Amino acid sequence: MSPERRIQAFVQLGHKIQDLLKEEENELFYRAQNQNNWFTLENCKCAFEGLAFMLEEKSIRAWLEKYNLPTEGASKDVGVLMAGNIPAVGFHDLACVLLSGQTISAKLSSADTVLMKWLIDQLITLEPSFESNIQISEMLKAKYAYIATGSDNSSRYFHYYFGKYPSLIRQNRTSVAILTGQETDQEILDLGKDVFLYFGLGCRNVSKVFVPNADTLQRVLGLWEVYASVADHHKYHNNYEYNKSIYLVNNEPHLDNGFLILKQDSQLVSPISVLFYEVYDGMEELERLISSQLDKIQCVVGNTEVFKGAIPFGKAQSPGPEDYADGEDTLKFLLSL
Repeated sequence: MSPERRIQAFVQLGHKIQDLLKEEENELFYRAQNQNNWFTLENCKCAFEGLAFMLEEKSIRAWLEKYNLPTEGASKDVGVLMAGNIPAVGFHDLACVLLSGQTISAKLSSADTVLMKWLIDQLITLEPSFESNIQISEMLKAKYAYIATGSDNSSRYFHYYFGKYPSLIRQNRTSVAILTGQETDQEILDLGKDVFLYFGLGCRNVSKVFVPNADTLQRVLGLWEVYASVADHHKYHNNYEYNKSIYLVNNEPHLDNGFLILKQDSQLVSPISVLFYEVYDGMEELERLISSQLDKIQCVVGNTEVFKGAIPFGKAQSPGPEDYADGEDTLKFLLSL
């Protein structure tokens, strides 16, 4: 199959997704929510809006122009172990494998089969030749190469089982934000999207903020009252009540606005319903704090004039196709096989 046919299939899939998003009653998202309560209708809609943006023709072509996509040749069977923390998070790996001309054997996350199977079915309908290049498997034995996404613990098993094969193994990452105290109200509100979307379950969700002083946080909590509805979700609320009780019993200092807990902590990854913060003393210390943990950070959110390469507030969950997980070029890896 020519690269152009592969590209056109994904562009047409983007159009299908846009049509789906126009439907007032979306049966697909209801089924996904029934399978996984974290996948609310709103979160599914946000995820698919992101896919539609990623699959715009100009975005795909700009992404792929720097690669030499193969026209012919035998494809390699790539086993992909997909995550399921946010809706359709495994789609980017699926796209990379197929656009590279390889064959995918996908082990879908049990938390995200409804959406991923729909996307696969649509791709095959649009380009029937893909049927021989896509297999959904429970076991991923004897593949030519592997891509696996999981926690720090599971990555050790992945290295053990897949290490002798060409492999791309991703570990747990999270995102952080930098506040200077000079942010506008709108910037603080936009940061709330990076914190609360998907209930904070994504690697691009902000789980920690760096602040010049703790006084900044009272303003943040006040502005974020607009996100109070997050506590209407029973699983999120249960996590909030649990974490609150732990901090109270242990007499650990924290701030609380009724649905989010702010706690000073040097760690990066906070529990659901908790946002860690750390006070920095000047830009030099801030750069040291972040650079020492870059291998654990997916995104740094903030003002680009303050921190080079930062993602603007509210944009952490709007990655383009070239924004690879862990910063590892998945397509380059696949084309090297």
